[in-house]
Amino acid sequence: MMNGNEYKESLRKIHPTIYYMGEKIDCVVDHPMIKPHVNSAAMTYDLACDPMYENLMTATSHLTGKKVNRFTHIHQSIEDLVNKVKMMRMIAQKTGTCFQRCVGFDAMNATFITTYNMDKKYGTNYHERFKKWMTYVQENDLMIAGAMTDVKGNRSLKPSKQADPDLFTHVVEKREDGVVICGAKAHMTGMANSHEMLILPTTNLLEGDQDYAIACAVPVDAEGITHIFGRQTNDQRRLQGDLDTGNSEYAIVGGETLTVLDHVFVPWDRVFMCGEVDFAQDYVARFAAYHRQNYGGCKVGNSDVLIGATSMIAKMNGTRKNSLIKDKLTEMIHLAETMYCCSLACSYEGVKEEAGSYYVNTLLANEVKLNCTRNMYEISRLAHDIAGGFIATLPHEWDLNNPETGKWIEKFFVGNEEYTARDRIKIARLLENMSGGTALAESMHGAGSPQAMKVMILRESNVEQKEQFAMDLAHVKL
Repeated sequence: MMNGNEYKESLRKIHPTIYYMGEKIDCVVDHPMIKPHVNSAAMTYDLACDPMYENLMTATSHLTGKKVNRFTHIHQSIEDLVNKVKMMRMIAQKTGTCFQRCVGFDAMNATFITTYNMDKKYGTNYHERFKKWMTYVQENDLMIAGAMTDVKGNRSLKPSKQADPDLFTHVVEKREDGVVICGAKAHMTGMANSHEMLILPTTNLLEGDQDYAIACAVPVDAEGITHIFGRQTNDQRRLQGDLDTGNSEYAIVGGETLTVLDHVFVPWDRVFMCGEVDFAQDYVARFAAYHRQNYGGCKVGNSDVLIGATSMIAKMNGTRKNSLIKDKLTEMIHLAETMYCCSLACSYEGVKEEAGSYYVNTLLANEVKLNCTRNMYEISRLAHDIAGGFIATLPHEWDLNNPETGKWIEKFFVGNEEYTARDRIKIARLLENMSGGTALAESMHGAGSPQAMKVMILRESNVEQKEQFAMDLAHVKL
C-alpha cells in the first residue's frame, strides 16, 4: 500500500492532458487549484498506513490474500459494508470535504457482480478479465475514478437516437486487439488526480443501443483523452490566499472534470461489457445503490464539521447558551444522524450475491440519498440562521492583512470578547464555503437527482404487498 506522499509521487509519473482556465496543467500535485483535492485523496492513503485506523481503512483481498486499502476492496461481508460507511464518516471529519475515491470504489464493486452475471448468461469471460485488473489495482494501490455520467444531450431520447452519437460514450470500432470509444464523461469527481478510470454505462439501454453498452478500464493519460477541470463557487479564492477559502488544505467538494474521449483505444483485456444492453439497467442500479449508501457516511462527516463550526460561531457571537440556538443545533444533529442511520441500515441489510461479494439493500440505500438531498439543505439553512448575515459580506483577507484596514476589521468584527475577530472570521469562512454553492448542488445531484431515487424507491418498496396487508386486515378479497 502507498502512503500519501507516495501517492503524490505516483501522480508525477503520469501525464494526463488537463486544462483549466484555458491553460494546460503540467502537474496536478503542484497546481494551486487541484492541490487541495490531491491532499484530500492523499488522506485516504495516509490513514490506511496508520495502525489506529487499520480496521476501517484496510481489508484482506479475497483475490490475493494480502492487506489492501479498503478503497480497492471487493466487499466480502456485512462488516465490510458497515466499515465502508464508518470509514467515510471518519475521513470526512478529518478533511471536511470529498476525498474522491468512493466513486471508483463503487464502480468496481458493481462491476464485480455484473460481469459475473453476464458471464453466467452469455459465457463471456468478463469476470476473469475484471478480477485480473482488480488484482493489478490492489497490488499498485491505484486511485480509480468511476466514470459513469454521460453528458446525455436531449434527455427525452435514448443514446442511439441522439443527434450527435458522441453525447453518450460508445464504441466506434471493434478491432482484433480491442475497441475504440468516443464520447465524454461529465462531473468526474477526482478524475484529475486518479491513476485510471472505470467507465460504466450511464442509463438503461434498449435494442439498438448496443454500442453504448460499454464498460472498460482506461488510464487517465491514455491517448485521445482530454480533461477539462470544472469551476466551483469561490474557487479563485485559492489563488489569493488561505483564509477566505474556509478549507485551504482540502478544499470544498471533489474537483470535477469534463473528460473527453476522442477515439480512445481499449485492449480487450480491459473491456468488461460490450453490447449486453439487457444488463445495463442492473449495472447502473447496482452502482447507484452502492454510491448512495455513501452519503450517510461522507456527508454526515462533513455535517459533523459544519455543525461544529456552527456551534463555534454561536459561541463567538455570544449566543451559544440561548435555548433557541440549542434547539436549532439539535435539529442539525438529528438530520445528520438520520442520514447515518439509513446508511448503516442499508449496509446491515445487505446480502451476499452469487458472485460472492456483498451488496447493499437497494431500497434503503436510495432512502439515504433522498434524505441527503433535503437534509443537507436544511442543515445549511440552520447554519446560516445561527451564524448571521456577516458570513456573506466579510471583507477580503487582504484587507484583514493590510495594517491600514486590518485594525478596523479586527476591532469591529469581534463578537464575544473571548475570541479574536480573526478566529471568528476563519470559522465563518469555513461555514460559508461548506454550506453553499457547489457543496449544496453536489448534495442534490451527486449519485443521482431526487427523482432517480424516487423511481428506485417505488420500484423496490413492493407496493403490491402493502396492498395485500391492507386487504387482509379489511377482509377484502379480489
